[in-house]
Formats: sequence, structure tokens, C-alpha cells
Amino acid sequence: MSYTVIRRVQMRPSGSPDFLEQRRLRAISFLEDGLQPAEIARKVGVDRRSVRRWKASFLKEGRGAIRAKPASGRPTKLDPQAKKALEDALLRGARQAGYATDFWTCPRIVQVIHKTFGVRYHVDHIGRLLRSLGWSPQKPQRRAIERDEAAIQRLVKTTWPNVKKTPRG
Repeated sequence: MSYTVIRRVQMRPSGSPDFLEQRRLRAISFLEDGLQPAEIARKVGVDRRSVRRWKASFLKEGRGAIRAKPASGRPTKLDPQAKKALEDALLRGARQAGYATDFWTCPRIVQVIHKTFGVRYHVDHIGRLLRSLGWSPQKPQRRAIERDEAAIQRLVKTTWPNVKKTPRG
């Protein structure tokens, strides 16, 4: 018989460091108002053990113990000003950047970043960079050249109601 060892991995909670600090400060203010940890946990949306841990840190080390800590990890290669310039370039379109079609692909964006800023990004990391700019992946819909939108609308309004099943009862 074999067993799998499951290790508990501590993950960073979602949210910006400032948001997480504000949540901890709210919890401490609720504690100072005399609320119980379980009630505070429900109000701020965390586990009661987190509230108890924050309280212990606050009592031991003061306000500095619950302050926001910078997010760990490698800093981004593009500063905020360069990200804004990249977004402006992307909004101008791929044709403006010298490509035959107006579709942005990750390899094209890598080339634009390297040509504009002299910074190399791996293709697999472009999606993360675009998400940080508020962009999401989009896929163009394929449509036949012969498509007649007016005829489709007539079909939907006149013929389709007679064809589709009627609801029961």
C-alpha cells in the first residue's frame, strides 16, 4: 500500500499589498471595539486564526507588524512609463507597427518590446504582462465572406420563432 504525502503550502492571499494591509487594519480596529475574532473574521472575509495571528503580531510588535510588505518576486523589466508606451503602441495597431495584419500575437509583441525598449521577454510571459495592463486574450471570429447579415436578421425574426421548440406547460 502506498501513501501520498500532502504538504500544506502557504499561499499569499489575493489582493494588492495595500488592500491586505487595510483589511488587517480594519480587523485590528474591530478588535479594539471589542468584537470577537470569529465575528471579525466573518466581517473581513478571512479565517478566525488569521485574526488571532494579526492580533498577536499587533500586540507584540505594534502597527508595523501588520503593515504591507512589498510583493516578492523579480521586478518587471518595464517601468510604468514604458508599460504605458507599450500600451499606446498596441492600441495604434499591428499594421502601424509594420505587420501585414492588425492582429497582435505574443511573438509580435516580443519583437515590438525588443525593438522599442531593448528589453527581451520570453513569449510565454507576454500574457502575464498584458493582463497587468488590463488586456485579455481575444480570438477573432471567423465569418464567411458571403455572409448576408440582413438575411440572417430576417431569418431570426420571422422563421426562427416558428422553428424552435416551444417551452412545455
